[in-house]
Amino acid sequence: MDKSQNYDNQSIFALKGADRVRLRPSVIFGSDDLKGAQHSFFEILSNSIDEARAGFGNVIKVTRFQDHSLMVEDEGRGVPVDFNENENRYNWELVYCELYAGGKYDPDNENYEFSLGLNGLGACATQYASAYFNVEVVRDGFTYELHFEKGENVGGLKKTVTKSNKTGTKQHWLPDLDVFTDIEIPKVYFTDILQKQAIVNPGVKFIFVDKIDQTEQEFIYPEGILGYVTELNEDTPLTKARQFSGEDVGRDRKDKEEYKVQADVAFAFNNETNLLSYYHNSSWLEYGGSPDRAVKNAFVAEFDKALKEKDKYKANESKIIFSDIEDSLILMINSFSTFTSYENQTKRAINNRFIQRFLTKLIRENLEVWFIECADEADKVIEQVLVNKRSRENAEKQRLNIRKKLMGNIDNMTNRIKNFVDCRSKNVEERELYIVEGNSALGSVKMARDSEFQGVIPVRGKILNCLKASINQIFNSDVIVDLLKVLGCGVELESKHNKKLSDFDLDKLRWNKIIICTDADVDGFQIRTLILAMLFRLTPTLIKEEKVYIAESPLFEITHTVKNIEKTYFAYSDPEKNKIISELDKGKIHIQRSKGLGENEPEMMWKTTMNPETRKLIQVLPESKEEMFKMFDLLLGDNLSGRKKYIAEHGNEYMDMLDVV
Repeated sequence: MDKSQNYDNQSIFALKGADRVRLRPSVIFGSDDLKGAQHSFFEILSNSIDEARAGFGNVIKVTRFQDHSLMVEDEGRGVPVDFNENENRYNWELVYCELYAGGKYDPDNENYEFSLGLNGLGACATQYASAYFNVEVVRDGFTYELHFEKGENVGGLKKTVTKSNKTGTKQHWLPDLDVFTDIEIPKVYFTDILQKQAIVNPGVKFIFVDKIDQTEQEFIYPEGILGYVTELNEDTPLTKARQFSGEDVGRDRKDKEEYKVQADVAFAFNNETNLLSYYHNSSWLEYGGSPDRAVKNAFVAEFDKALKEKDKYKANESKIIFSDIEDSLILMINSFSTFTSYENQTKRAINNRFIQRFLTKLIRENLEVWFIECADEADKVIEQVLVNKRSRENAEKQRLNIRKKLMGNIDNMTNRIKNFVDCRSKNVEERELYIVEGNSALGSVKMARDSEFQGVIPVRGKILNCLKASINQIFNSDVIVDLLKVLGCGVELESKHNKKLSDFDLDKLRWNKIIICTDADVDGFQIRTLILAMLFRLTPTLIKEEKVYIAESPLFEITHTVKNIEKTYFAYSDPEKNKIISELDKGKIHIQRSKGLGENEPEMMWKTTMNPETRKLIQVLPESKEEMFKMFDLLLGDNLSGRKKYIAEHGNEYMDMLDVV
């Protein structure tokens, strides 16, 4: 019988020991990639943070070594690792070799009332997932040492007398490449996580020592979340940063046990900066869950009530939504509970119903007081929220109008869009769109192209400067709207109140290459720059994804005749022209300055501008967004003094059209 068909009592088996983690790391750490390796580190860090929160030690040191091994040192009481008479086993076996063991399981143990590390699971799981894992504990007058390799203890417990009065735990380990696909955790992860933990654990100093780049950084926030919100609110504040706190006891359901919850909430309103950030038991809740729902419900309810009381809504005006408030809100919540219902071991969201009810009530009560006690500040925020709301609604109208204008498929566009010439191929990977200057160039390019894969659309005259034009002006331009329809991917205009005025989808782009093809003269260069500015403003992803090209047109046509045999050469600059001439044998040489594209013969156009084998294309490569904006602003924006200076310094380089913009 085929063994794969045999499913009986001997087919069931359980993973034992280290294999429970090593063969299924994603069950514990969420994934087996870099994020999983990062979470394994956070489990060890969490246990040190729990010690500090319990009042034992206020310095935690993290070291990243050149081999990407990691070390966490704390000044807590030291992990108990000696013999445990109650369990008749060594504690080190329970902590580092049992997935569900530890001091946090004892219901009468108040050492960890609010625990970040999950009940001893993390230390064991991380040890199991390591190539090696070394432990050094100082407590009770002894130094205890342990060494593990790939989840197995080597050498037992080493115990020596020490005269040190300090206590603490040092754990040094190397995440195992047999478990994780990537263990090279970047520096930014450590600096980010340690700063966040310093913010939500006031007074605890976190030190990061990086042996890779030989640097050391410290993070400490004595005022906790209030200090951080104040820091974020320094520029363009609408209000001062404020904090309120509360605690309560409750249950998620009537049949569930009671648990304790407490929370600090810090907030401010700002004209430019916004942030929503939630922590529970010191763990950052990436997806929020209960706190996020509480914030949205409470803020909308209280602001809507205030707007109605102050008669701020216009007749028949729609109610505010949370994004209208969020646009100007900086808020952090740091909550703790003795029982927490996490979505999974990675602790990225919680779903406790009581925590949501508690936070909703706490926020509403304190906002109500804030509206009364800080009336002047509150009135400013109310006005800003209304501005945000109306801007969002206007942006949504624009988005719908833009979408309506750009709708349509390529087949009916060929007939509807004036002078657009499609190609036959439906394979996007080979389709090329030539954007040409005017109808005369359209005629030459149309006759010269390979109609199988090359489409053409002309732009009529100098198009709108999209860097300066308003959204309404841009989408009232038939030339721009037609071009966007032919591209097919939509636009990605961003604003504070609506992240995207229209949906951009790169997968809907109908072309593999977008090729700008203009005359090699001043007017042609300017039109080229205006087209690039339009793409930068409306579809910057096309530049980022390297879809945009410039067809370089020859400046000179050189005809060489020897013994009645005529041969033609094309030069794209004066130096290239001179080089070609210097290499020609004696004979008749005729040099002609290039004509406009519309005057070129189709054969010449094909050879110099359209044939993939012989043409010269310049690929438009992305710089940083800031650098691209800086250059476009210099060429087309309001930076007049900068433009004059640039022309004075570089104008001579363009006198003979030697270079392309």
